[in-house]
Amino acid sequence: MKREIIVSARNEMTRVALLENRVPMEVHFETDRELCLVGSIFKGRVENVLPGIEAAFVDVGIGRNAFLYVNDVLSERSGRARSIREMLRPGEEIIVQVAKDPLGNKGPRVTMRVNLPGRFSVLMPTVNHVGISRRIEQEEERERLKNAVMSARPEGMGVIVRTAARTIPEAALGEDLRLLHDLWLDIQKRAAISSAPALLYRECGLLPRIIRDLFTEEIDRMVLDSSTAYKRVLTMLDIINPTLRDKVFIEDRPDIFDHYNVTQEIHKALQRRVWLRCGGYLIFDQAEALTVIDVNTGKYTGRIDLEDTVFKTNLDAAVEIARQLRLRNLGGIIIVDFIDMASEEHQLKILDVLTEEIRKDRRRTHIMGLTRLGLVELTRKKVHPSLGELLLTNCACCFGTGKVPVDEPQVGLGQRPKTVENT
Repeated sequence: MKREIIVSARNEMTRVALLENRVPMEVHFETDRELCLVGSIFKGRVENVLPGIEAAFVDVGIGRNAFLYVNDVLSERSGRARSIREMLRPGEEIIVQVAKDPLGNKGPRVTMRVNLPGRFSVLMPTVNHVGISRRIEQEEERERLKNAVMSARPEGMGVIVRTAARTIPEAALGEDLRLLHDLWLDIQKRAAISSAPALLYRECGLLPRIIRDLFTEEIDRMVLDSSTAYKRVLTMLDIINPTLRDKVFIEDRPDIFDHYNVTQEIHKALQRRVWLRCGGYLIFDQAEALTVIDVNTGKYTGRIDLEDTVFKTNLDAAVEIARQLRLRNLGGIIIVDFIDMASEEHQLKILDVLTEEIRKDRRRTHIMGLTRLGLVELTRKKVHPSLGELLLTNCACCFGTGKVPVDEPQVGLGQRPKTVENT
C-alpha cells in the first residue's frame, strides 16, 4: 500500500492530508489564529467544584473554564473511591493538560494525568506503567523494547513505546526519554514560579506534529507546496530522522489539494449521503449524543440473489465506513445499521472486515459487536472537532435541522420566529 502525506502551507491555514493508494484517508487543518490546544499544559485555578456531576471547572486563562472530571484528578491516596469535593477545593492551583479541544460553547476538557509525546515514546510522569504499541506485533521486538525502556525510564514514571520505535537502537529510545524528562523538569520549574492561570507548555503546531506522529518509514513520500515549509521540514528531519529527507518533495501547483483529489473528497465527506462503489450508499446523521450510519442498496440490484446483494453491499459499506470515520474525524458513540443478513457467516465476515479496516485508524476505536436489533456499536475517541464542525455552520433559517415549517396556512405555524433557536 502506497502512503503519502500532502501538505498545503501557502497561506495562514496549514492543510495536511494522508493518502493511502491515492485515496484521502485523513485531513487536518490549523490556522495561525486558532492553534490546537490538545497537549498544551497549564497551571490552572479551580473555580468551582461540583459534587453533583463529580467534576470541577478550572480557569486556565483562555476565556472559557476547562472541564475536569473526577477520574482525571490525581489523588495522593489510593483505595476507596473519593468524591471530587475531597480531592479539590476552589482556589487551589493545579497542573492540567488539555485532552480535548473546546467545541462550540464548551471549554476544553483537561486532565491532571499528563503525558508528553516524543518521536519514539510517550512519557507519563504521573503514573508508573510501561506499554508497547499494539502495532508492534513481533514478540521478540516487544520484549527488546520493553527491556530498553525499563532501564532508561525515569524512576517512578510511565512510558508508552510508539510504533516508530520499531527496530530503532536502544540508545535512540533512551535519548528520546531523556529529552522528554528534561521537558517535564522544565515544566515543573515554570509551574513553581508562575501564578495561575499560566501557560506552562504549548503543544507544537500541526506540521511538527505530523512529522513527529505520522511521518515514519511506513510513509512513501511527503509532498509540500511551500518552499518555506519544505525547508522547515528538512530542518526538523535533520534532528529527528535524517534518513527520511529523501522522501520529502516540493511541487509548485495552483492548489495541491485539488491536484491530489483531496478537495473533492472533503466536499463529499461534508454531505449526508456517500455513494459506494457497488452502487449502494451510506447515510450519515450526526446528533448531539451519537452518530448513526445507515446502509442502503441504492442502485445496486445484484446478480445472484437478495442475500448475495445485501452481503456485497455491506462489504463495500464496511470498508467505506472505516474510511469515513477517519476522513470526517467522527468521535464518540457510533451506530451502524447494516442491511439485515440472514447468514450468521456473513454477519461475522462483515464484522471481521470492519475490524481489519478500523485497525488502520490511529485514533482508538472499539467495536462493541452486534446488538439484538442487528446494529453494530462502535466508540471512537474524540479529541478534535469533526470535519463538519470545523468547516460547516448551522443554517440561519433552520438552525441546523435541515427543515423549515411547511407553507400551509391551515397548519398555523407561519414563519419561524427569527429569535427561536433549537436547543
